[in-house]
Amino acid sequence: MTASTPPVEVHDLRKRFGTVQALDGLDLVVEPGQVAGFLGPNGAGKSTTIRVLLGLLHADAGTARLFGKDPWTDGVGLHERLAYVPGDVTLWPQLTGGDTIDLLLRLRGLQVDESRKAQMLHRFELDPTKRTRTYSKGNRQKVALVAAFCADVELLVLDEPTSGLDPLMQAVFQDSVREATQAGTSVLLSSHVLAEVEALCDTVTIIRAGRTMQTGTLGELRHLTRSAVTARVEDPDAARAALEKLDGVHDVAVQPEDGTLTFHLDDAATPAATRVLADLGAHGLTVSPPSLEELFLRQYGDELELLEDDGAAVRR
Repeated sequence: MTASTPPVEVHDLRKRFGTVQALDGLDLVVEPGQVAGFLGPNGAGKSTTIRVLLGLLHADAGTARLFGKDPWTDGVGLHERLAYVPGDVTLWPQLTGGDTIDLLLRLRGLQVDESRKAQMLHRFELDPTKRTRTYSKGNRQKVALVAAFCADVELLVLDEPTSGLDPLMQAVFQDSVREATQAGTSVLLSSHVLAEVEALCDTVTIIRAGRTMQTGTLGELRHLTRSAVTARVEDPDAARAALEKLDGVHDVAVQPEDGTLTFHLDDAATPAATRVLADLGAHGLTVSPPSLEELFLRQYGDELELLEDDGAAVRR
């Protein structure tokens, strides 16, 4: 792999299961040293994409490459360069957690770094002496995460990796990902925890029905939607009238309880809107860019409306 070869590169990927089109022309790229978020609801095609990348499924069309190689034909060599953590870990029930971690590492042909293992066990507060059949779901996740972070790999493929972890352990996970990327590891992170993706990811790809809907850095994606603005002015009705004349200003309202002015703002309209507010002596001005959750819901808002309509119909 050259320095410019992406660890993950997917183009126009297609996969059908009977009548179900699981992947329908999906595109995805993870650049070297990058944490790439991979978002979509259940059934969007995330796990199918990951299985293709791991060489567990053969795509019907399109290309999937890890380090420039085909995971279907070069899977053995590629698996020596990556570690995978699924969202639901199944372990050998008779082995202890420590034995399982050692086995997972030795299956990769790695000599176990005992000091590194001890550090990660302490960090994730995992007792390695207990048999895995006694572990909770969260502790089973910890076994897989400790094994992954102990492996010296070029790529981490993480599919809902913090499922079952409490908030403290989720923070430990985030610190461990940052440590890995500082060492040069690339990460593909599929997660339903939007705050986690927002905290960790350099880029985000949002998929729907097996297709890529949006991809880019958080900054780039935020240009695709609107910021929320609040301000106080002496004459909110005059400010509302002036703002409503501007292109790119939406949903202008005055809150009756305290006269606070609120509206939504396209990025391109920011200079004109701030000039209007400055001329009117605005104070207490706040501009809140959209969160990743808002960007995600924008892609699936129509589905939520359908669910709400269906629920209302059932209640009637």
